[in-house]
Amino acid sequence: MTAAPGASRRAESDVAGFTASPQLARALQQILVDLVELHLQGKQAHWNVVGHNFRDLHLQLDEIVDEARESADTIAERMRALAARPDGRSDTVAAGTTLPAFPDGELNVSTVVDLVTTRLRATVDTLRTHHDQVDSEDPSTADLLHGIIDSLEKYAWMVSSENRAV
Repeated sequence: MTAAPGASRRAESDVAGFTASPQLARALQQILVDLVELHLQGKQAHWNVVGHNFRDLHLQLDEIVDEARESADTIAERMRALAARPDGRSDTVAAGTTLPAFPDGELNVSTVVDLVTTRLRATVDTLRTHHDQVDSEDPSTADLLHGIIDSLEKYAWMVSSENRAV
């Protein structure tokens, strides 16, 4: 029997950590693979973008890659804290991502802007798709998702603005 905190000392055997349900672990795994894929596709774009305004986009892509990599690490470490096992192996990422495939070869700035915007939005969609279920089981993890959504949506706005005209 577990006593209310402060009421009396707990027995060692009565203290247990929160463990992710299989559904929560699957949701976080999907988010993880999409973040890893966003990181990889961002690097592919970074290496192969050419044309007018190349340098600005090249540098901005590094920021997006860093954000995706750090967010993936945050999700993977949260999974471990909840006794779930993250799987970021390349085969797992390739088989499980929901992001569209990225084209091969050099691509002009305008095309990369559209491609990266789509991938940012697709990753956000994955986060939003799983958010409510994550929140119902673990509001602390949902708070992490909020920060990632905010950051990736900001990047989507900033990148997509490159191709807008008024």
